[in-house]
Amino acid sequence: MMDRGRVVRRRLGFGGTLLATLFACASLTPSLLPRTWLFQGVMGAITGILGYAVGATLGALGRAVIPYRLPEPARRTAWQVMVGGCCGLGVVALWYSIDWQRDVRALMGMDTRITWFPPVILAVAVTLFALCLLVARLVRLGGRRLIDWLDRYVPAYVGHVAGVLIIAALVAVFANDVLFSGFVNTVSDVSSVTNKGTHPGVRRPDSDKVSGGPGSLVTWESLGREGRRFTGTAATVPQLTAFSGRPATEPVRVYVGLGAASSPQAQAAVAVRELERTGGFGRPVLAVLGTTGTGWVDQHIAHSLEFMYNGDTALVALQYSYLPSWVSFLADKDKAAAAGRALFEAVYARWERLPPAARPRLLVSGESLGSYELEGSFRDLDDLAGRTDGALFVGPPNANHIWHHLTTHRDPGSPVWRPVYQSGRTARFAQHPADLSLPQGPWPLPRVVYLQNATDPVVWWSPTLLYHRPAWLEGPRGPGVNPQMNWFPLVTFWQVLVDMTAAMSVPPGHGHRYGGNIVDGWVAVAAPRGWTTDDTWRLRALISAP
Repeated sequence: MMDRGRVVRRRLGFGGTLLATLFACASLTPSLLPRTWLFQGVMGAITGILGYAVGATLGALGRAVIPYRLPEPARRTAWQVMVGGCCGLGVVALWYSIDWQRDVRALMGMDTRITWFPPVILAVAVTLFALCLLVARLVRLGGRRLIDWLDRYVPAYVGHVAGVLIIAALVAVFANDVLFSGFVNTVSDVSSVTNKGTHPGVRRPDSDKVSGGPGSLVTWESLGREGRRFTGTAATVPQLTAFSGRPATEPVRVYVGLGAASSPQAQAAVAVRELERTGGFGRPVLAVLGTTGTGWVDQHIAHSLEFMYNGDTALVALQYSYLPSWVSFLADKDKAAAAGRALFEAVYARWERLPPAARPRLLVSGESLGSYELEGSFRDLDDLAGRTDGALFVGPPNANHIWHHLTTHRDPGSPVWRPVYQSGRTARFAQHPADLSLPQGPWPLPRVVYLQNATDPVVWWSPTLLYHRPAWLEGPRGPGVNPQMNWFPLVTFWQVLVDMTAAMSVPPGHGHRYGGNIVDGWVAVAAPRGWTTDDTWRLRALISAP
């Protein structure tokens, strides 16, 4: 019987080493957004271990199919050539990675003077790679010992199959029920504590027009951290008057936190009663807003609408989680969709009971996971347009089902990063305000607008990046996408995933930052009577101010 300890101590495999190097070097190439040297080191290790796994698997299959082995001298020469080539390729890739990162930053108008430590990147990548490889080999050693034990009692082929299945099951259970669940539970505990806090400068409002204020059906404490920010930062009458030059109305903001009710349906029922209490159904505009995982609502979306209508608006949202959005998306995105359906259906049912002439304009909006939350309330675009007076979705995730249908079935000739669906008669996509005027032709109400930056990883990240070249890297690139970016199996998946960590660290108009463009989106969807281009520019300047 062979020495099982050699499983751990054995030298690196030829195919694994080659593909690990190629994958790690590919990870150094530019992606959608600039990244730090530390993230690059981690990415190099992850992609390297993936490459090693692929190379080792292909090598094992090759040895099983082709019994021929090169003579020892030839093998030694092949190793020398491969190692030398890999070292040379690694040095070149690390050297060029500096310029690649500068190019990405230059495309976004960012400072190109960066801190980039190629030797440290290499050290981080090699260290993490070695740790991952050690763990993988320990698992393999355990599997071999299990198979040896099973072979004593069952036929060899049965023992081998059973051993592989048992180890695979144990690894899957450990990864999901121990590592992932433990991670989610830890994040949940931390987020729960954070949810009880309040953002600096946010105070309990003294207005009875917002949740958490005097007469509110929900307590200030139950709103959660993001709910308190949402209701505590509504535009004030002096601010609105200063912008419009006319007497303003106090805005209505309704928010129901996780602590206010036991289910999304119960939360939605409370939200409707809060809208009734505050007079929200009597405003000219009623907007149902989606929240991200933490319960956050983008203030650009809320403030833009309030300033456009001089405060005569009602906004309503509810919290379905306090986890960070990306964790919430992985762990319970179905909860987001369920919450969106419950809120919209409850509001719509109450709105529908109003006399048609007395109904406010019913709008829906959400950013990121918030757009996913509200899209889930509708079957398709026709249902969305048939039951609302307009929608604005900002930075929609790739999983949004309506967005995916419109993009997949776009008109021939339109790029995936700026698709045209049915000649833009209902829905239009934009990165820049001018995009909303294209294609030229009728655009009747109600309108649906998707704001999406060509460099937003939230929009473009998808599991299919593991094995399929995305359409947004085919043909002409979208604005800001590096022409040197390429697709590599497995590698690009991790590059775009890591890009999400920097999605808010770039200038507006890139990544997941939309800034003043949200104003133009709302103007296209629901401009009030008498609104002018000058008003749009003034509001853009106000909303974009630090």
